Amino acid sequence: MYFNILTLFPEMFNGPLNESMIGRAQENDLLDINIINIRDYASGKHQVTDDAPYGGGAGMVMKVEPVYKAWEDKCRNEKDSSPVILMSPQGRKLNQEIVKDLSAQEGLTVICGHYEGFDDRIRSSIVTDEISIGDYVLTGGELAAMVLIDAVARMIPGVLGDENSVINDSFYNGLLDYPHYTRPRSFKGMEVPEVLLSGNHAEIDKWRQQESLKRTLLRRPDLLEMKTLTDEEIELLEDIKKDLKVKKR
Repeated sequence: MYFNILTLFPEMFNGPLNESMIGRAQENDLLDINIINIRDYASGKHQVTDDAPYGGGAGMVMKVEPVYKAWEDKCRNEKDSSPVILMSPQGRKLNQEIVKDLSAQEGLTVICGHYEGFDDRIRSSIVTDEISIGDYVLTGGELAAMVLIDAVARMIPGVLGDENSVINDSFYNGLLDYPHYTRPRSFKGMEVPEVLLSGNHAEIDKWRQQESLKRTLLRRPDLLEMKTLTDEEIELLEDIKKDLKVKKR
């Protein structure tokens, strides 16, 4: 899978996208990440990429020409209908379902906005989707783009060492992940749950399912409202609720 990233600050991507699993995935030709400097397509001696907004107002606005030219030169492909995504606080909020859908694409082109905003003709001429990583404002779209790329990349077969790691992630199946433990068995009086040491895989799976439901109920009950639960999950959830009521007394 490829990622084209249009940005005014290409150096910001050097560390995060060259380390850990993203770096290894590129070395193994599972990911092709192309960083495109928008400033290279700005005209004039000083390669200016922003200007004052028409109508007045605070801040500067990214110009349409250099962004369009960068996309046209490096990303435009009549045979490839992959999404062109603008990282924007006005976009739909990123979640795991969106990540799954995007990971099935041949590639993604990601545009990182900056300054006060961007000329809206960037949106109307190039962009096919807008994504936000949360209801807050960042200095630019670079950090948001890194979050998007990391989330999508881990869904691609081979990027993670163990494919089951993806399936067990929080949000993958609409629930938060269950607790994890490793050695030592005892630490400052805190013990690993006995069921995890039993070797009974059916009981371990049931415990993990219970803990996943319990964590979701306590921390993100809104996720349960959106998820279609199985009969087994409904039964386990009722038992969890009864147990919590008893403990509150």
